[in-house]
Amino acid sequence: METIIFSQQIAQDLGTYIKQLNFSKLGVITDSNTEIDCYPLLKESLPIHLHYSFQAGEANKNLHTCMGIWQWMTDGGMDRKALIINLGGGVTGDMGGFCAATYKRGIRFVNVPTTLLSQVDASVGGKLGVDFNGYKNHIGVFTQPNAVIISGEFLKTLPERELRSGYAEVIKHGLIKSEPYFKCLKVEEWKDQNWRDIIEKSVSIKKEVVEKDPKEAGLRKILNFGHTIGHAFESFYLDTEKHLLHGEAIAIGMLCEAYLSHKKSGLSVSDLKTIQEMILQVFGKFDFSDGDVAAIVSLCGQDKKNEGEVINFSLLNQIGQCDYNIPASLEEITEAIQLYRSL
Repeated sequence: METIIFSQQIAQDLGTYIKQLNFSKLGVITDSNTEIDCYPLLKESLPIHLHYSFQAGEANKNLHTCMGIWQWMTDGGMDRKALIINLGGGVTGDMGGFCAATYKRGIRFVNVPTTLLSQVDASVGGKLGVDFNGYKNHIGVFTQPNAVIISGEFLKTLPERELRSGYAEVIKHGLIKSEPYFKCLKVEEWKDQNWRDIIEKSVSIKKEVVEKDPKEAGLRKILNFGHTIGHAFESFYLDTEKHLLHGEAIAIGMLCEAYLSHKKSGLSVSDLKTIQEMILQVFGKFDFSDGDVAAIVSLCGQDKKNEGEVINFSLLNQIGQCDYNIPASLEEITEAIQLYRSL
């Protein structure tokens, strides 16, 4: 498992950590946002390094962008002792890590997540990859970073919409593993809470699950609650004016899959209503047409947890407890999405 460092002085702590490592060349990967908002905070604390920036956004998390990164590594003369720092959100960590893990069969990398979403979820656990032809995270590998260095300093750079997107994964961690944690989360004043405590608790939940099942053979699948249907929504609206951030799509997915949990896994009506009220209050409702439903349902069939023709879900039996490998039919998925539309 990777080293996780919680930092209150990110420039100093990252610089100190990097200087302990023996590397031939150092590279920093940012997107066009973190290049402006975050890279200047760290630049002077790092040894001589190369820098690469790509256009921000999920739409650029693809093999075309990877080719640019691999070419930059090649042109920079990076060998197998080179080291990469991925400075950014989930897209940067996923794609930068994937490029490092595959370049010359793998070079070391450090993730410095800058969004709430990447700090509590994407940066931990070694899942790396890119989207392919509209399918979310379709091409990828499992490789652990050398370290993940997490600092709340970066949260000040986030727009409210990005912060809320990350909060979806925080809610998910409570739903799948800890009812007390879920109950302590704020709804009305969700922006006004102790983010350091929340990040550390969420990371500890994810780390505990991943350490027991690093390659997602079983238990780790509970981390995908809300993601089978959520990823389908995210993929379907990716290149449209209704583009959803990852956490916004997962919020929709959790509402749909909470209904499936009630229908198939014994989640009580009371727990279902609690989940619905909380998520709707924080995220509101996403408006889409009935004509989109069939296409969204068909995208669920590409989810990586599926086995053959069976569409598998991770579903709650109560708040704080989650089962996995629970099959659902296309009709049941359609019913869950239609229920969401009627909320």
